[in-house]
Amino acid sequence: MRVTEKTTGKTLAKPNAKTSEVWDLKLYVAGQSPRSLTAFANLKKLCEEHLKGKYRIEVVDLLKNPQLAKGDQILAVPTLVRKLPVPIRKIIGDLSNTERVLVGLDLRPGG
Repeated sequence: MRVTEKTTGKTLAKPNAKTSEVWDLKLYVAGQSPRSLTAFANLKKLCEEHLKGKYRIEVVDLLKNPQLAKGDQILAVPTLVRKLPVPIRKIIGDLSNTERVLVGLDLRPGG
């Protein structure tokens, strides 16, 4: 797994060149708060289980760069934004409800 700095955070898990669908995810957080750390850990675990080799996570710390919240219309943190594949989807919270997150990201049908 390759880790690189990007904007204000980290990009993890370089997408596999053999796959055509890369999941581009942005996690907006406010510093190293417990909710922010929990959201990141939950997201990383979910991606490793369901999107192995096909995802990119960018963590954006709004305490360092609050102006970045405007672009994705972030009103609460932590917030996960799925940029790709389209359509854009947003999930607010620490991502601890795995089933809700999977449905929200369109990885599993709701029901």
